[in-house]
Amino acid sequence: MKSKIIDWPTFIGAFLLLMAVTLPLVFFPESGRVIVGLANEYMTTNFGILYLAMGLGAFFFLIFVAFSKNGHIKLGEEGEEPEFNTFSWAAMLFAAGIGSSILYWSVIEWVYYYQGPPFGLEPESPEAIPWATAYGMFHWGPIAWAIYTLPALPIAYFYYVRKKSVLKVSEAVRPVLGKWVDGPLGKIIDILFIFGLLGGAGTTLALGTPMIAEGVNYLTGIPVNLLTQALIMLLCTIIFAISSASGLKKGIKVLSDLNIWLALFLLAVVLFFGPTRFIVETTFNGVGLILDNFFRMATWAEPFRNLGGFTESGFPEAWTVFYWAWWLVYAPFVGLFIARISRGRTIRSMIFGTMIYGTLGCVLFFGIFGNYGLHLQLTGQFDVISFMETNGPAATIIAVVSQLPFSYLMVLVFTVLSIIFLATTFDSSSYILASVVQKSVDGEPLLWNRLFWAFTLCILPLSLLFLGGLDTLQTASIVGGFPLIFIMFLLGWSFMRASNRDIEASDEYESPTIYLKLRARKKKRTPLEALKDNNPTKKE
Repeated sequence: MKSKIIDWPTFIGAFLLLMAVTLPLVFFPESGRVIVGLANEYMTTNFGILYLAMGLGAFFFLIFVAFSKNGHIKLGEEGEEPEFNTFSWAAMLFAAGIGSSILYWSVIEWVYYYQGPPFGLEPESPEAIPWATAYGMFHWGPIAWAIYTLPALPIAYFYYVRKKSVLKVSEAVRPVLGKWVDGPLGKIIDILFIFGLLGGAGTTLALGTPMIAEGVNYLTGIPVNLLTQALIMLLCTIIFAISSASGLKKGIKVLSDLNIWLALFLLAVVLFFGPTRFIVETTFNGVGLILDNFFRMATWAEPFRNLGGFTESGFPEAWTVFYWAWWLVYAPFVGLFIARISRGRTIRSMIFGTMIYGTLGCVLFFGIFGNYGLHLQLTGQFDVISFMETNGPAATIIAVVSQLPFSYLMVLVFTVLSIIFLATTFDSSSYILASVVQKSVDGEPLLWNRLFWAFTLCILPLSLLFLGGLDTLQTASIVGGFPLIFIMFLLGWSFMRASNRDIEASDEYESPTIYLKLRARKKKRTPLEALKDNNPTKKE
């Protein structure tokens, strides 16, 4: 029976945990907000250094793996072509990992850095401007995508190389934890992953829904209220439910391709009809600033707060630590999805492809959208900061886009793109959630399972939307995701232990994908000749 495929303890446990967190926020929103806020402040203030170390550690670990012998491992059979072409692969991983949040933050994040700059700089000063253009690209850059990519290594390895038809975080740490993953510990790991993903999904909805509602208001005059936002949320749910039900190749791939083409069109219009020279030069300068100060930005924890005349700004906790925690909550999901779509690629190409394409996409969004908004502010064409203080971030984003030529068309494209971005994130999420709560995944997860998680992703945040608790759910997910720091360490350790063992003990575990190419290279023989050397009875 198909019901036997479902891992019911994980399925029910994840749902009950989510309800246990959500229901108190529904019935006691103010008390819940205070408690969760205090927990978040305690975590980011006292353990911020762990998040910073985790981010930098993940980045250098992946660079090491990519250039090691482990980087040659093929995710699939020897000679097998990638399941998806590079454009569709990059489009899917970018849409899943970023979602509509990139449209939200790329337009206005510079405002926060300009008004509250790092390193003790004076707010809204000339010295703050370069950092305002650079920090968004840094927070959404290589370290963010490294955090996303690390979980993909052991998951993809076990799925495509060791042929384990299970897409679970717990299965990926089996080389370290052994049979413990078959007990309560494994269930807890998977449940924490699901809880973090659902909370992170609430964050994406919290940012994307008001922004889409403001776009609809600009285009149609329909007022922005809870009913409008609820209808938008339901529309996105229907879109990503249909996409998820259609499967990976017919639904998610097509939607992601459309998403990227619309995004490229919008970016091109802003670049060529906006202040082109300013955008190019400022983006180039921002990238240079990051390269010149990469370690300073990655390790700054404000250790001298309130000492020796140094004034505490709270910048690392509010931004860098928060972002690393946010990426960490999403990392197992994005890693699972990257692993699922990377069949036919090598470990090295998966690492560099994800980090390079992901970072490049974010640099384009922040460099073009962000610097366009900054140019409006500095030239006095549109006072972004004053408008934002009066009308809020969502309305400001649409107002900035409306300053472009063909404003109605641009806002229309931007709004449609926001809806599709939101849908692509959630159809990928529901697909992976359905995979995690199954004991095995041969092909596609069960249809009813995918649809269940598609609507769960919407219904719970929808109930909190009416109570103003979406930001609390987001904060709760980040607090609950703290153990993932240690799970990330286990994931990296598991990959190295399993792959090194397989390469060195090839007689015990036959995998032409892993060792035959390496053995052939050493002996200057073809992989087929190496295969015959290893197994003389094999003729072809």
